[in-house]
Amino acid sequence: MTDPIAPQILIVDDARDIREPLGQYLRKQGFRTALAANAAEARVIVAKAAIHLVVLDIMMPGEDGLSLCRWLVAQGGPPVLLLTAMADETDRIVGLELGADDYLVKPFNPRELLARVRAILRRAPPEIAPPPSGRRTFAGWTHDPDGMKLSGEGGSVDLTSAENRLLGIFLDQPRTVLSRATLLDLTAGREAKVYDRAIDNQISRLRRKIETDAKDPRILVTEWGGGYRLAADVESAR
Repeated sequence: MTDPIAPQILIVDDARDIREPLGQYLRKQGFRTALAANAAEARVIVAKAAIHLVVLDIMMPGEDGLSLCRWLVAQGGPPVLLLTAMADETDRIVGLELGADDYLVKPFNPRELLARVRAILRRAPPEIAPPPSGRRTFAGWTHDPDGMKLSGEGGSVDLTSAENRLLGIFLDQPRTVLSRATLLDLTAGREAKVYDRAIDNQISRLRRKIETDAKDPRILVTEWGGGYRLAADVESAR
């Protein structure tokens, strides 16, 4: 019988002959599993269940795996292991740039997939720390972490949970250079990889919301060879 507190793996693949046998194999290895035939089913499961890792096929009818991967990363969701076809090198690269943690080429050996799943889970923390409470101001903005909003002269801006958490980290350490590895560890607890672009994607989204010109950032600046820095003073908001 599977341990009720064992990590739960969501397998998203439109091919039933891959999805179901893989689910059975992972259950025999001590994991709990959930199965989805498409992105719509996967979204429902992620919203309702505690998912620790998503094994995600890229090529699916309707919404493809890259789109779902983008959504999972934007929501600060669980780690993603992509399944790709042999010829889809471009899709693999795009998936990693979107923030996927690893990929495996079809056809694959289930033992290799198991090893990659275990490696990803070892890098993930038991749980992600919530963003800090307390409203703070910086560069003309007021950050409300509980409401996941920014407000300024131009009005208010909604933040995703991942953006909210990332901004809170920068506000905790203003004018300090934070490397990608540090940011990955603080936001999701994942081991940094040279191809992991999740932080870069989140920084780009934050810049579009807080910068006058996201292509010439003055608030959230890049330190070449180092990482990123919040170039503003931070104060508690009344």
